[in-house]
Amino acid sequence: MNCDEKNTGCSAQGCPSHAQQSEREQKTHAQELLLKDRLTRIRHKILVLSGKGGVGKSTVAANIAVGLALEGKQVGLLDIDFHGPSIPTLLNLEGRRIAHDGENILPIAFSDNLKVISLGFLLGTKDDAVIWRGPMKMAVLKQLLSEVKWGDLDYLIMDFPPGTGDEPLSAAQLIPDSDGAIIVTTPQNLSTIDVRKSINFCSKVGVPVIGVLENMSGFVCPKCKEVVDIFKTGGGKAMAEEMGVAFLGKVPIDPAVMEASDEGTPFIYTHSASEAAQAFSAIVKVLMELETEPREDAAQGKAEAHGGQVETQSDEAPQAEEICGDTSVRIAIPVTGGVLSSHFGHCESFALFDVDPQSRTITNRQDLDAPPHEPGLLPAWLGEKGTNMIIAGGMGSRAQDLFAERGIQVVVGAQQNDPQHVIESFLSGDLQTGDNLCDH
Repeated sequence: MNCDEKNTGCSAQGCPSHAQQSEREQKTHAQELLLKDRLTRIRHKILVLSGKGGVGKSTVAANIAVGLALEGKQVGLLDIDFHGPSIPTLLNLEGRRIAHDGENILPIAFSDNLKVISLGFLLGTKDDAVIWRGPMKMAVLKQLLSEVKWGDLDYLIMDFPPGTGDEPLSAAQLIPDSDGAIIVTTPQNLSTIDVRKSINFCSKVGVPVIGVLENMSGFVCPKCKEVVDIFKTGGGKAMAEEMGVAFLGKVPIDPAVMEASDEGTPFIYTHSASEAAQAFSAIVKVLMELETEPREDAAQGKAEAHGGQVETQSDEAPQAEEICGDTSVRIAIPVTGGVLSSHFGHCESFALFDVDPQSRTITNRQDLDAPPHEPGLLPAWLGEKGTNMIIAGGMGSRAQDLFAERGIQVVVGAQQNDPQHVIESFLSGDLQTGDNLCDH
């Protein structure tokens, strides 16, 4: 029996309307199951919100994601800002397109441990405007959350549209077990008023507030480095205290930040010693405290140079006398201008020395150009080359942790000199080391 075409609520078997409704329900149920499965493989889900646009929310999301990746975490960055997807520009991924394997949407790899999905990847050009009504936005949003094949992630950072409209509401409802939101503001009252609405929004939809970040808090003069409070300062902190939420710090306006953003290079990586980058790093530390499961021994991995024994990172640098085992040891030295590089992350090439652990003599030397200096890439690249030890002038603590996870020991504080001289001094026990020249 068929019903009248207008009777869309008919439940009679064989009715075309009933069949279509049943098919929609099955598809919706399957999508919900897939979404649940995807989310269970993501340990921590972080929302980045703002009460209004133009406060640097996407810059914050991108640098937090890169900072977590630098810590060795598996990270996903999801840009769901429909009308201003900035992540492709910030990470120099413009022009890339989302791939599909027939069943899953595949994220784009920014580095070994940072994957990215942005609505900007769906646009024909970066100048295209998204003119979608609410229902279509919601369908796309649900599809992205359920069909992207992230795999196992430690963190998913989500760059939300500004405000408290349909998009943030729907996304928050689709991710009911998020760890919370980072809310970005600027110091002036016009912005902090809107942030109060974002905090109330989180309260109503059951999203914890991790804290408030005050962006554009003073201008750093590129010449004298003096900080001038263009938009005044302290508004974000005062508002956070009044609203009873944590204050995560202040990020000044730094011309280098704007330049790095335009060039698509993550500021937390390229200008890690600056005040702005340190503010982002502080937020990364807050998010790292969300880790509740015991972390695996950071030094797990191969340690062929030490008779198969796993080495742990210690405060004292390894000495030549500690080299032992029956197999060859490979020691890498970063090189710039023909000498040991004072900054590991900025080197031009690597000199790889194979050393006999018994006689402590060099058996082979290989010089290789350094790969692109992307976050987390050098530890993986040197690990693939069979490196057991690195002698460097300076290396950041995050990079040292990543090498420790691969069982690769690090000597820092070595002076600039010819790589051959450096390795010979080390093997003879005469290598002089000083302070870490890049301890950040």
